[in-house]
Amino acid sequence: MNQQPPSHLCVSSHGPNNVTQTQSACPHDTTSVSSSLCAASLPDITMATRITNASSTYKDFISKSMMIHEGSPNVYQLRPKKQNIGTLTRMTLGEKNPNKINKTILLVGETGSGKSTLINALVNFTMGVKWEDDVWFKIVEEEKKDQSEEEKDQSESQTSDVIVYEIFGFEDQTLPYSLTIIDTPGYGDTKGIEKDKIVSQRLFDLFRSDDGVHEIDVVGLVMKAGDNRLSDRLSYIFSSVMSLFGKDMEKNIVALITHSAVGTTENALKALEAANIKCARNEENEPVHFLFNNCQNKPRTKDVEDLEYSYKKTTRGMTQFTDFLQKAAPQKMETTVKVLNERIRLAACIQNLQERVEYIKLKQNEIQQIKEGLKKHEQEMKKNKEFTVEVDEPYKVKEPIESGWWLTYFERAVCCKVCEETCHYPGCTVARDPSWCEVMSKGRCTVCTNKCPPSDHVKEGWRFVTKTRKVQKTLQDVKDKYEKNEGETEEMMSLLKRLQKEMENQEAEKTHWLDEAYEHVITLEKIALNVVSVSTYVHLDFLIEEMEKKKDTRRVQKLEEMKRSQKDEGFLGGVKYLYRALFKIK
Repeated sequence: MNQQPPSHLCVSSHGPNNVTQTQSACPHDTTSVSSSLCAASLPDITMATRITNASSTYKDFISKSMMIHEGSPNVYQLRPKKQNIGTLTRMTLGEKNPNKINKTILLVGETGSGKSTLINALVNFTMGVKWEDDVWFKIVEEEKKDQSEEEKDQSESQTSDVIVYEIFGFEDQTLPYSLTIIDTPGYGDTKGIEKDKIVSQRLFDLFRSDDGVHEIDVVGLVMKAGDNRLSDRLSYIFSSVMSLFGKDMEKNIVALITHSAVGTTENALKALEAANIKCARNEENEPVHFLFNNCQNKPRTKDVEDLEYSYKKTTRGMTQFTDFLQKAAPQKMETTVKVLNERIRLAACIQNLQERVEYIKLKQNEIQQIKEGLKKHEQEMKKNKEFTVEVDEPYKVKEPIESGWWLTYFERAVCCKVCEETCHYPGCTVARDPSWCEVMSKGRCTVCTNKCPPSDHVKEGWRFVTKTRKVQKTLQDVKDKYEKNEGETEEMMSLLKRLQKEMENQEAEKTHWLDEAYEHVITLEKIALNVVSVSTYVHLDFLIEEMEKKKDTRRVQKLEEMKRSQKDEGFLGGVKYLYRALFKIK
């Protein structure tokens, strides 16, 4: 399968470094790229001939595919080998040759950006499909429109948040390497912010598992050419993705601009600049970007010349992009795994800390009620009368985790039975038992109060929550001591002091937990591409508020500086999207 275009086609364009790339010479090309599609030299090939040629070239693929549209072009749904690894899905086309180089792309973009079409275009380009073949293959599975609600719920619960496409067998025919494409269809989904946390977790699982992905050559930010600003949702998506990686990934991040019918990228590039996206830069200090159109499989019944031009334009973009991909130095996922681990532990630490702070507040309220009751009933105690004090007593209860029709093993929470705390939820997808959970380190939990071993934890379909109940306390122990002690006033003061000491101990513990959370943030500052992600921004607000109560001026200033460093339009748009999603504001 020859990737070279026909001799009449001249493609001249500027790559990311403004270097002219020419695929072949055309005597009819005198002024611009658009003149390279020279009608005077187009061969007289009938549709029947093209279909016959394509059927012969791709006979094996067609025989194993399902036709989903007959016409011009014939559109087929490829049937790659499908393998579910936990909640990850791997789609493999062809057989892997371990002696050949493989290049890996991670694609991110919101719904409607053209990401699925771009994946299909990458696969067709790798296969060597050309315009004159009059055939198109799809590897991305389309959603069925005639599913019942029950089937949709079941399908949704079983659908992977991350899909890995592997394209093997075309090395040294179309490209000098095989291709792995990682799709993240969950980011920015209307199903909620919790879904996005799970997507990050799935990527973490993929990067650290033995049969996962351990190098990435390019991260592609997919956006439409007409975007003159990043929507709040897209800003949130890009920020979420930037927060995954270490500082070493910056030069491997590029923009993949779709729907570029008119060829201009000015709006999209301005949007990237306004959002302060850290990415690779060309010699003109622009974000490295590549142009694609999204009409390759449109029926060729009208505007055929325009469709052909758009098709060739995408081919140019693919040539430039795959050339960049070939030269890109792959980045190991070791730093990224460390970043993800720190973010997971920070999120778990903050979530648990918030619950503990709330519990302390309730516990201190109970103690205060007891103290007030003691003072109120001091005279009754002297007269040896029966009395009770009603208090709001906090307690822990196991609450079932809400899910769809099916609670998968991977949606369960890791909880400490000793501390009665939820240590990791949601997430922990790979861990079959608590010992493999990300919050465990060196045989201990990094989150729960007593840093208990994994054996004190469970992974079940429930989590701990705090509730309060009205309780009548007789203070019988105080009464017994009074009867045996002549110095009742001294005994009363001793009890009050013990209650006050308990409140002070709880405050000291809270300070210690805040210190732990702060250290996670400092570690991220050292290794992460973006220390402050949209989600971390929310954590900073909580830490700043609690540290201000402690009058820890130095750390408050440090955290405030981190917040101020992320005041660009795109980041703040992402924060707005997050808050609207969290509080269900339209």
